[in-house]
Amino acid sequence: MSKDFIKDILPNGYKTRGSYTPAKKIDLGSFYLIFVSGIQAPQDNNHRVVTDDVEEQTRLVFEDITKILQQADASIDDVVKAVIYITNMNDFDKVSAIRAEYFKNAMPVSTLIEANRFTRDGAKIEIEVTAIVKK
Repeated sequence: MSKDFIKDILPNGYKTRGSYTPAKKIDLGSFYLIFVSGIQAPQDNNHRVVTDDVEEQTRLVFEDITKILQQADASIDDVVKAVIYITNMNDFDKVSAIRAEYFKNAMPVSTLIEANRFTRDGAKIEIEVTAIVKK
């Protein structure tokens, strides 16, 4: 089966660790469905996130998601589902406030859970989203 209706989205300079793509854009005819992989704060050469502050990490993650969606000809306002993982549920209010800034127009369905650890040392948050955009 040909998968020419599925396009990998890999922004210039985006570093992946492992065999995956940051996003997939799927042609559904009149719409595109976009799946964005779980995104963590940027890392240094030792796979450690660049900041320990959960609020700064959250903003950096949302900025990366915004860039990835733009590469797919979509925006944060096109997000219909968000899944957020945090390492400490006590950070919920901080993360939720920033989430509300970015999703003020989208109002996606959401899941937020506490996770033990992420692939990047020091990461406190990971977010994955699904968006849909009309052609």
